[in-house]
Amino acid sequence: MNSGQLPAPPNNQSHQHGTGSMNKFNSTRLRSRIDPDEGWLVQVYGSDRRLLCVLESSHGWIFLLGCSVGALLAVFWFNIARYSPPVVPTTPSSTPSELRVD
Repeated sequence: MNSGQLPAPPNNQSHQHGTGSMNKFNSTRLRSRIDPDEGWLVQVYGSDRRLLCVLESSHGWIFLLGCSVGALLAVFWFNIARYSPPVVPTTPSSTPSELRVD
């Protein structure tokens, strides 16, 4: 090896240009199962291709949590109302109350 020459790179096709190996799609690298830890994102666009809103996975979990708490509260409230004594209306007194203005 001469002192002015650099060593040759290893013979790897991914570093060579013009071989076409970088442009080929390798379908074996696709994941076949869904990773539950990976987040998701829903983007809603209008008819003029303008972004209207973005829904992330945290929005979905908060929505489910709110529905669960609301259902639990509704069941709790229904059971309280069913077993509470009925409200007895009060009869108004026969003499009218005086209005005092000072």
